[in-house]
Order: sequence, then C-alpha cells, then structure tokens
Amino acid sequence: MSEDPKIPDDVWEQFARDTERDIRNSAPKEPSARAREVAERLRRQDERGERPEGWRSPPTRQRKSRRGLWGALGVALAIVVAVVAVKPSLVPGDLFGGGSAEADASPLPLETAAPTAAPSAEASQIPTLDDPFAGSPAKRWADGAAGIVVPKAKAVGGQSEAKVAQALELTRKLLVESNLDPQTLRGARPTAALDVLDPLQKDVRGLLETALRKPDKDHDPLWMFSRFDPAEVRPVGDVVKTRGRMTFKAGDHASVEVHADYTFVYPVVQTNGSTEVTRTIIRRVLDVEISDPAKYQVTPGKLTVVKWDQDINNSACDVYDGYLHPSFASAESEGPDPTGPTTDPYDRSETLDPNRDEACGTVSRV
Repeated sequence: MSEDPKIPDDVWEQFARDTERDIRNSAPKEPSARAREVAERLRRQDERGERPEGWRSPPTRQRKSRRGLWGALGVALAIVVAVVAVKPSLVPGDLFGGGSAEADASPLPLETAAPTAAPSAEASQIPTLDDPFAGSPAKRWADGAAGIVVPKAKAVGGQSEAKVAQALELTRKLLVESNLDPQTLRGARPTAALDVLDPLQKDVRGLLETALRKPDKDHDPLWMFSRFDPAEVRPVGDVVKTRGRMTFKAGDHASVEVHADYTFVYPVVQTNGSTEVTRTIIRRVLDVEISDPAKYQVTPGKLTVVKWDQDINNSACDVYDGYLHPSFASAESEGPDPTGPTTDPYDRSETLDPNRDEACGTVSRV
C-alpha cells in the first residue's frame, strides 16, 4: 500500500498565512465614529418609538445563538465543510436539524405505564377541517382502535390463558364499540357494545338500556357510550385519537379482572354550515371481569362490570339528553356557567379521584 503524498512546505506556509489573515479579519473591530453616531441616533429613535418604516431587528434568539461563535470557528468550520462535501458520512447526526420536525410529528410509542406529567404545551394552532388535531398533543396519539392494544395473556385467578385472552379481547371490543364505532358516535343504539355485557347484571345492563331509551340525570348513556347529537354536530373526518393502556389481574370472584384506562379525542363541527372545529376529550376508566360460571351466576363469554368512571371535557354540563354537546367559541354554550376547577383534559398522570369536585369546571386546552 502506498503512503499518503507529502504536502509541500510552501503549501503549508500559504495555508498558515491565509489562516492568520482570516482570524485577523474575523476579529471584532472598534466601530468608526460614523458608525457610532448612526447607532446612537437609531437607539434614541427606538426609545421614542420612531424607528423608520420597514425596520426589523433580527430575532433575539438567532442573535444570541450566533454572535461571537462564527468568528472563532470560521476557519475550522471551513475545513469541516470541505470534508463533509467530500464525505458527509464522516459527520454523525443531522447538522442542520432537518429531521426535528419529523421527530416532533412522529407517533408516540404505546403507553405502558402511567405518565409522570401532563403532555407539554403545543404551539398555538387553530384546528381546521384539514387538520382537526392541530395544536393538540393528541396529534401524535394512535388512530382509533390502533391505540387499544391488549397485553399478552397468561393464566390468572383460576382462569386459563385462553379465558384471559377472551376477557382482554372482549374488553377491547367494548371500548371500540362504545367509543369509536361511527354509528355509536352519531347517536345510534350501540348494539354491539351492549352485547358484550352480561344480561344477568341487571344493575348495569338494565341501567344502560333505560338510559338509551329515556336518558336523565340518573340514567345517562354517556357513562359508557360516546354519542353526539347528529342534528347538532358531526365528526370531522373518520379519526378519533386514542391513548391509554390495559392490564389484568386475578379478580375476587374466581375471575380475571381487566383494567382499562383510555382517553379519546373527538374533533367535531356544527351542522349549521360553520367550519369551526372543536374537540371533546373523554377519559374512561373501566374494570370488568369474567367469572367462573361454575361458581357464580354469570353468562359464559360475557363481561361483568366491576366499576366505571369517566371524565368528560368540553361538553355542556347538566344536560341529560343522552348526547355530548361540545362548546364552540362562536356559539353560546348550553348548560350553566362553569364554577368548578380548571383541569387539563390531556393529563393522564393522575388517577381519577372518585371524590373529586363534580361541579362543572373549565379546561385549560382542547
């Protein structure tokens, strides 16, 4: 193998002279008397609010990040640029941050544990028909049923792995049919969701049947189902954003108990021809189980509801007609004025406190 050719001395000397000249030229210089005079006049005009029309200062962030840096690194950077031009693979990463926007918009990994804080604030953007999740942390969440992933089943509570898998899949079906099915969202009877529930559990199945038939404060279908009045609003597009997790354990009734905790984000628009988009955010927490029919009076292959809870945001309070009624900035909202606390509907870091203030509150963002 031949050795690298030796660089002639005169080339090195020329390089040294050029480098010294470049460093001298890039060093800070004392402004001339004329420059100082102009700068002082502009400063006085600025203090009096008299800057000439069209004057624009460069962004402060850019001034601070670049001032004093390029002069010191000018020569070295010139050499690096030359090397990169010949072989870009020698420099790791993206020098110009070209991939940062894609990273910001990339889908979040599935939630496997409770987050430690609320999602960070998003840039203020107005949702539109073309981009209904603009300005929302849900933009990076999964689309619909893709966000409801069952964990790997294993035998617990005297139930086989197959029974546990059945309980998980039935829970997933209940969530999908109750919160994502297009017909359910448009106010239709959620027949497929009801069919998952044990008809022998009268206090739940019977309550929901009554709520769908004749809703009131004590029989509210929104406790389980997400439903909008089709005469009032319609969904924007066919995507509902979903985020949450599902776990299971041995139950108290020779059973497997499944715990589900999911938040659903619904973009909607009024049916009056307006193009204003708003979002309703619902967090649902649900515990269900499949018990051993040899020991308990249950219907095989059906879910028994242990408990449920929900946190509904951006929907009229104290309206019990069986539908969600989102608030729009351009329209007068239904129900009383909010008096409760302000909450972040995207914050999944805390459990839903069963003793929380039930007064109608406000949301920090939608």
